[in-house]
Amino acid sequence: MYRIVRFALATAIGCVALSCSAAERPNIVMAFADDWGKYASAYATLQPGGPSDVISTPNFDAIAADGILFTRAYVSAPSCTPCRSSLLSGQHFWRCGRASILQGAIWDFSNPAYPLILERSGYRIGHTYKVWSPGSPADAPHGAKRTSFNEHGRKFNGFSQNAMKAKDHEAGKAALLDEVRNNVRSFLDADGDGAIDGDAPFCYWFGPTNCHRKWIAGSGKTLWGIDPDDLKGKLPPYLPDVDVVREDFSDYLGEAQAFDASLGVILEELRRVGQLDNTILVVSGDHGIPGVTRGKCNLYDLGTSVPLAIRWPKGIRHPGRVVDDFVSLPDLAPTFLEAAGQTVPDAMTAKSLLKIFASEQDGQVDPTRDAVFTGRERHVAKARAGNKPYPQRAIRTDRYLYIINFAPDRWPMGDAAGFGRADGPMPSLELLRENTFSAFGDLDASPTKAWVVLHREQDPAAFDFAMGKRPRFELYDIHADPHCMVNLAADATHDATRTTLHERLMSELTQTGDPRVSDDVVFERSPFTD
Repeated sequence: MYRIVRFALATAIGCVALSCSAAERPNIVMAFADDWGKYASAYATLQPGGPSDVISTPNFDAIAADGILFTRAYVSAPSCTPCRSSLLSGQHFWRCGRASILQGAIWDFSNPAYPLILERSGYRIGHTYKVWSPGSPADAPHGAKRTSFNEHGRKFNGFSQNAMKAKDHEAGKAALLDEVRNNVRSFLDADGDGAIDGDAPFCYWFGPTNCHRKWIAGSGKTLWGIDPDDLKGKLPPYLPDVDVVREDFSDYLGEAQAFDASLGVILEELRRVGQLDNTILVVSGDHGIPGVTRGKCNLYDLGTSVPLAIRWPKGIRHPGRVVDDFVSLPDLAPTFLEAAGQTVPDAMTAKSLLKIFASEQDGQVDPTRDAVFTGRERHVAKARAGNKPYPQRAIRTDRYLYIINFAPDRWPMGDAAGFGRADGPMPSLELLRENTFSAFGDLDASPTKAWVVLHREQDPAAFDFAMGKRPRFELYDIHADPHCMVNLAADATHDATRTTLHERLMSELTQTGDPRVSDDVVFERSPFTD
């Protein structure tokens, strides 16, 4: 059985479902940055006072101005492969089988993948840089190597490393953007005649990994003019506001600006071949900042909240809107399929965004979009003894974040000497900065990680926020406590709230077949712990 959505107003939201001609069906371009959290100058305008104050993202901002800027977009899981599995298959990550984990992930084609569905319907598909990995076969849900367009290089993935090596930094940056242009052009217009190749609509994924660690210390200031001192007082309060952490964060923002520069190339190339206005262009990232307390691999907003802007002149009414509906990235898969006139498989439990596209409202458009559900299982295989995961599920509403930690006896970021492993010395500063697996393996190696670990006696609170064990239940009042510093789960005055959120979260997990709440918790045994 399939859900089929038909729309009467073809001019407002593309073509009528199941009756599209090739000329009417929109192109689909997904620009997806590895490890890019919710940092863009468009968000600084809405929520000043944070790290976005010091970043400049003119291309992301322009896409949002010509379409919709979403303020409450969340991943299903703050870990690369599970997030991408859920997005490509249009469902919660926990429904994706072996693709629900990071290291050891397998794509077995038992789940739907929107690019492959579109290809079967006549779309031409292709991708550059990363779509789905680590996992096997790499990039499988988007055609794997068969549909890869990387012949002009992958150096952009190491943006700061390569740009900083150049004698002329501006020339080095330009060369990397030329690589992007040539890779994109090899898919859109390989013969360079200024027209799109072929007659079919296309589905393209652009996924650079430069925002993923590692990047070069000092590159944010050298390449992009982002002064670490400008971040004073703008970091979350659980992060030490010290020089090394501010520089680390500014270098990360520099990589986000590099990604934004690549968006400019995509816009130019789509415009050059006359396809910009008939293209659904989506820009987002797969989770929050890596190697930083409460970012990647955490269910707090720093880990799960991501940027999202969507441009589609032929399908979005009243562009320039700011929408506050809760959106989960898996919602993109049914959106793309419905816009292309395709049926949406029942396995896709996510909700299409076309109702929002067709609206003229700002703010909250669909009152049913009042929450998102997130979770986590295994990230780094050897982070814990027995290759065990750190299982979590959460519900985020306008007012509250409620988290269940299903194994509170385990260390959230993994084991280390004296923390789940035999007592002994901590790794050196260099190892903590360069080798993720040396300690606390679910937190990427970084200067911030090294500072927090090696200063744990001088700043025990910073260490505990990063690495400390967590109670089974966490409840935070986002309005009063936006950085989730005070856990209210044990506060009797919040019992009713906790009960309501718990019941709603457990209902979602049960109804969608989450193995974590079943009689057979497959995530705790082979092959998920191999």
